[in-house]
Amino acid sequence: MVLLSDAGSQDRDGTVGDFAPLGLLADFLTRRGVAVLRFDDRGVGKSGGTPAVTTADLVSDAQAGLNFLRTRPEIDLAHLGLVGHGEGGNVALLAAAQPLPPAFVVAMAAYGLPGRDIVVQQQATTLRTLGTETSQIEAATKRQMAMLEIIRQTTDNAQAQAIVANMLKQNNAAIDNATAQSSAAEMTSARYRFFLAFNPVEKLSAVACPVLLLNGTADLTINADTNLKALSSGLNKNKGLTSKKLAGVNHLFQPEPAKWPIVNGQQQPNFSPEAQEVIREWVMAQSKK
Repeated sequence: MVLLSDAGSQDRDGTVGDFAPLGLLADFLTRRGVAVLRFDDRGVGKSGGTPAVTTADLVSDAQAGLNFLRTRPEIDLAHLGLVGHGEGGNVALLAAAQPLPPAFVVAMAAYGLPGRDIVVQQQATTLRTLGTETSQIEAATKRQMAMLEIIRQTTDNAQAQAIVANMLKQNNAAIDNATAQSSAAEMTSARYRFFLAFNPVEKLSAVACPVLLLNGTADLTINADTNLKALSSGLNKNKGLTSKKLAGVNHLFQPEPAKWPIVNGQQQPNFSPEAQEVIREWVMAQSKK
């Protein structure tokens, strides 16, 4: 299988801070007989080039990974799969809708809602976690939706950036000009514009290979219920669909802290053992077909 990282430029282990979810998953699977290919994202580590602009651009990288495995004599060509985390899950699903698809897809915390809805949902979840009152969350949501609509409607990027920077400063007096400009530049970038408009379920009807959807109930980035529902609906004609929610698992697929192992006298985050076993068992079942 080929492992695909979440959004942003990451190394082959999908490292976030000190945690490397893809590295941990790869180690678990290879020790149990599954051949795994990991690679640094474009412009990271030993990979050349510049970072990909859109989710769609990354599909070619996933396809290149599959083709590389097809050149290896020790690989079972009938059972090549894609396993993606976050945006990588969406990349895997897009690749499965193309010619020469993988034999199976595992999508971990992939998003099923359009990017615009994801952004609004993430802000509301963050504010709710901080104990913000409902009325304040609703007001912040309206401001954010207005800002996103400005981005969508204003094709002149310099003008859009100036408007967004001004809105950010008006919404938060503590933001200085440099921070507002930097944030506005990111929010009007080609990658962010694509993300806002991207509908992840649009091409799912073309996915014929078996798909395993996994989301954690403690994921504050991608809501398990709404996104699993959307993806499952888009894959409703897929006879090989399996969907599962993992209790207490967050976006990085860490279990709840009480289940973290103790290393050198301190608890250290790990990749959810339950998630690892679900993936292993499901992938092994595909290899027998």
